[in-house]
Amino acid sequence: MRTIKPTKIGSKKSNFNEKLTAPEMGKLWATYMGNSMSNCILNYFLQHVEDQDIKKLVEHAKRLTEEFQRSVKEIFIKENIPLPHGFTEDDVNLGAPRLFADEFYVHYLKYAAKAGLSIYSIAIPLMYREDVRNFLTYCMNSTMELVEEIKTILMDKSLIIEPPIIPAPEQVRIADTDYLSGFVGDVRPLHALEIAHLYDNIENNVTSKALIMAFSQVAKREKVRDIFIKGKDITNKAVERYMEKLHYESLPAPGFIDHLVTTSTFAPFSDKLMLFHKVDMFSMKIRAFGNSLAVNGRHDLALLYGKSLMNIANFVKDASNILIENEWMEIPPEAVDRENLASK
Repeated sequence: MRTIKPTKIGSKKSNFNEKLTAPEMGKLWATYMGNSMSNCILNYFLQHVEDQDIKKLVEHAKRLTEEFQRSVKEIFIKENIPLPHGFTEDDVNLGAPRLFADEFYVHYLKYAAKAGLSIYSIAIPLMYREDVRNFLTYCMNSTMELVEEIKTILMDKSLIIEPPIIPAPEQVRIADTDYLSGFVGDVRPLHALEIAHLYDNIENNVTSKALIMAFSQVAKREKVRDIFIKGKDITNKAVERYMEKLHYESLPAPGFIDHLVTTSTFAPFSDKLMLFHKVDMFSMKIRAFGNSLAVNGRHDLALLYGKSLMNIANFVKDASNILIENEWMEIPPEAVDRENLASK
């Protein structure tokens, strides 16, 4: 077991130089896999993008994916850890016809950047080795800068509806016994945190729905195509329910962006890459719904998110089984199987 000795605030080096911990190894592995996939997707986007502002944004994102992969590779080689296979040029067809409009690339990058931030924000408090801690902090800061650039383009080009505005409270209020209601009777209005997470879930899921709809158009294997159609239907129903909650209180919500997907049926990505992508992003939704439940105070919203969690978990299980059946699922670094060693 590693004993962590305190260091003086502001010191540049830790007092230990140990092997990677399980959290460090796991988060580096996830960072490499996610950016390996993203690099293939961004390479394809760059084949068709015409808007110069959006092109610069995609190029910026691509530079980051390459830089992040390179840094993980250096650490893994130093520690004699096998580099994940990830995704290669075999998983992308750069000659495939355009599948998305330029505007979709901006929505997609925000969607993907949020997933990256989720990984880095959880990782950083668990990192103790200086090089890993500094690297993931850099990933976090660089991705936050990218998000700001994305938001600027979304707003400048009027590609997004801004989050709802509510009046400032006139006084501090204390909850009464009806505060948690939501099904019948005098249901209180949504509070600011509930609105924030409804908006965020809608924004994520309209992009997710458009992406999985595109994947269902171009998937080659019937099983993969069917699971994408299932995921599209799950996402569509969930978004409609979230929108209904905001619209009931006359609050705006982001709209669907399905129109940003072309009618092409020629696959730019391998079934392996597309299925991994949706398993990865649907898994992120589970975390997002957990965060939403944590700040929720109404029973109806708790039921809504609970149903979404169940549907998403079932999708991830079914899609993961397809990955396993096709020998497409890479396993993260594991602990030693002590029982198996003892039996030999």
